[in-house]
Amino acid sequence: MELIIDTADLDEIKKLDALLNVDGVTTNPTIITRSGKTPEVVIPEIIEYLRPDQKLFIQVVAEDYDGIMEEARYINGLRPENTYAKIPVTREGLKAVRDAHNEGLGVLATAIFSPESAFLAALNGADYLAPYVNRMSNYGDGIQQVADLIEMLAVQDLDTKVMAASLHNTNQVHELILAGIQAITFPPAILNSMIDQPGTVGAVHDFTASWEKNYGRTTLRA
Repeated sequence: MELIIDTADLDEIKKLDALLNVDGVTTNPTIITRSGKTPEVVIPEIIEYLRPDQKLFIQVVAEDYDGIMEEARYINGLRPENTYAKIPVTREGLKAVRDAHNEGLGVLATAIFSPESAFLAALNGADYLAPYVNRMSNYGDGIQQVADLIEMLAVQDLDTKVMAASLHNTNQVHELILAGIQAITFPPAILNSMIDQPGTVGAVHDFTASWEKNYGRTTLRA
């Protein structure tokens, strides 16, 4: 499974990349605006930091077909490889997914609220599909719908990967991994909560306190 970080905060990217095998970074227009920096600053910062093998996903802003295609070409031209334009699965977007794929551009179909629309994007050649898991749960069982999507792609022998997005808790992560998700884009807060388990921290503190009480030091060797 690919571990992707969903942020435009370079400090968060660096901290998590130092701890985990991070496969890439996703952004979207809202995330970039929350960074407090312009896209002309944020995007080059992330590109400069990422290794060539780490993937970068940047969302288009335009809503019309010509605008989406222009921005998809621009995004893919930012790095020689491992760069993908995130294109919403609107009518204009689905057309752009197909034509961007035919041009050899990397594409992640995004803003997905149903397995059916995701499947259409897969048929149009999307490399990745990003279902909005938590938002889908407002209309039904979001986790099950994503599990269905994974199965639909497997049954139809399509190699498009599903990248779960819009996650709000670690239980959703648990269920998606169990369902065979190929990638997850994690908000830093969720990843940090998975790392900083209170029980683990407490157990380590107890071990160290016991050692120090008996041997007067906090290291294995004197």
